[in-house]
Amino acid sequence: MTFYDHSGKAVAYLHSDTVSVYLYSGDPVAWVSGEYLYAYSGKYLGWLVDGWVIDRFGNRVFFTEEASGGPVRPVRNVKPVKGVRKVRPVRGVREVRPGHPVRSLSWSALSGEHFFV
Repeated sequence: MTFYDHSGKAVAYLHSDTVSVYLYSGDPVAWVSGEYLYAYSGKYLGWLVDGWVIDRFGNRVFFTEEASGGPVRPVRNVKPVKGVRKVRPVRGVREVRPGHPVRSLSWSALSGEHFFV
C-alpha cells in the first residue's frame, strides 16, 4: 500500500508485513497497530480509515489507491524506486491516543515526510 501526499507524490509505503511503514529511501518511520499509526518513538500519529491516513486533528495526510470519500485527490505521480530497507528501531512506549476528532475534508499541513517526525 502506497501513501500519497496532497500533491500526489508517493511518500511512504506499508511493507508486506502490513505493520511497518517505510519511506521510499528505505527508512522505517512508523508502524501500524490495528487501525492506528505510531512513530517508532511511540508518538501517536493518526489512523487509517477508508484508504486515508488521518492525523490526530482529523485532517487528511495521505491517500492510498483504495481511498474513498475525502477531499479531491490529485493525480498520482510515478512511484520512486524503493531503497534498501534499513533495520527497524525498537518501538517506543505507545502514546495514549486522544479520542477520534471529527474527520475533516481538509488536507493536513503535515502531509509529507515530516508527518512522521
